[in-house]
Amino acid sequence: MNAKLHFLDPTAFQTPLLTVFAVDISIGKDAEAHPALLSTSDAIAHAAAPWIASGEFKAAVAETLLLHSPDGVKAERLLIIGLGRAKSLTVHEVRRGAGVAVRFAKPRAIRDLAIAFPEDKALDDEHMDALPCDLTARAIIEGATLAEFDIDSYRSDRKDLSVHTVSIIAREDDKKSQGEMQHGFDRGLIIADSQNFARTLINEPGNVLTPTELGKRTAAMCEEFGLQCEVHSWDKINELKMGALAAVAQGSSEPPALIVMRYEPANATPDGPMLGLVGKGITFDTGGISIKPADNMDKMKYDMAGAAAMIGTMRAIAQLKPAVRVLAIVCSAENMPDGKAFKPGDVVTAMSGKTIEIINTDAEGRLVLADGLHYAKTLGATHLINAATLTGAIGVALGLLNAGLFSNDDAVAQRFLDGLPVSGEKFWRMPCTDDYRDQIKSQIADIMNTGGSRYGGATTAAMFLKEFVGDTPWIHLDIAGTAWIDEQKAWQSKGPSGVAIRSIIEWINSFAS
Repeated sequence: MNAKLHFLDPTAFQTPLLTVFAVDISIGKDAEAHPALLSTSDAIAHAAAPWIASGEFKAAVAETLLLHSPDGVKAERLLIIGLGRAKSLTVHEVRRGAGVAVRFAKPRAIRDLAIAFPEDKALDDEHMDALPCDLTARAIIEGATLAEFDIDSYRSDRKDLSVHTVSIIAREDDKKSQGEMQHGFDRGLIIADSQNFARTLINEPGNVLTPTELGKRTAAMCEEFGLQCEVHSWDKINELKMGALAAVAQGSSEPPALIVMRYEPANATPDGPMLGLVGKGITFDTGGISIKPADNMDKMKYDMAGAAAMIGTMRAIAQLKPAVRVLAIVCSAENMPDGKAFKPGDVVTAMSGKTIEIINTDAEGRLVLADGLHYAKTLGATHLINAATLTGAIGVALGLLNAGLFSNDDAVAQRFLDGLPVSGEKFWRMPCTDDYRDQIKSQIADIMNTGGSRYGGATTAAMFLKEFVGDTPWIHLDIAGTAWIDEQKAWQSKGPSGVAIRSIIEWINSFAS
């Protein structure tokens, strides 16, 4: 999809579909909706006036109103999209609204559309303070680009519903504001393209995206964008004595992959931080000997969503060029119930030397992350962040709206949380204190790979990972409940979400600035 930013009057732009946002400016919980357009155009206001006056359109989130051949507007169609209450308006509602525009156009075979930039003078300034022009431009292009993604890539009867061009039309003469908009637009396009790259990886079937294939695609991406990359398999894993990763991989005929990516900008402070990104890359998870139920096992191709998040993040920062060194590790394998597979009751030795009693082979993600986190430390990482579809328990705890955040360092966790208003993603900090450690104590080894009971499963998984980071500031993102969207949204397709990429990028930027 081509994307462009134009500085002109939206009513003068020739397009099959012009989108304008609207908000509800009513005050009070039970007040009647009072829609207001985020546009100062008299022609657009005149075209929408009868429908707004009638009460038919209330500007609720993702609500749409389509008008054909509006007078005084060169667009063939005018689409009004609601963003909800003005008092709660953020750039994330704008991101969603842009997604609604693209998802609206796709089934109607509208190949080109324009989105009118919300105008600062359309409402009282107090309502628009939450929409700085750079972040608004970024949100619009992110929402539009992410909405273009669909999961039906292997259908032989797939219909071409792609949108070819999205034009953002801003009525802005101030050069400083134009520069800020362009900066936000350029960043948003890079980030959204990288998020879609990750979603494409996650969407691939397990028989296509093996650990070896994941390594190949990652290496090709790194070559394209100038990142250093190494892809290893059994020889290196055995040389490093990664016993935890090896245990998971040994039950599959597909060899594992150890992927190392490096971003080392010339303008980074030589003695400054090196951020270590670690992703769980289980390209298919049967549960191993502790085999999963058949229902929904097909979705277990998404068990490498944490790895995809780190690969997508590296793709983005290679282009955004923050002034900080970043190292990314992906430990990839299949978890299969072969005759050589590891078993409950086995004891394995991780790269760190710590011994692990295997209680459940379906708790394999924390094993590969254990070796990945320790390896990142040995390569010089001063701060660690990992992402993984780690536990079903996080979905039980937080539902499908928030992902879990665990950390051993309040300051580094707050850096991450501070970026969420920009990324628009939802993470909730969970407990990860030493009084939970008793739940993973083993009688025969140093630790068990699951807790002693079914309670607090997301936290006991985090406590397991904490054993391998030591004093290094660390964040664990459990994205199991949010990495796959089961229900189609008005602003995006069902399927892989690419969650965590935007937030990790903001976290990285906080160190660069």
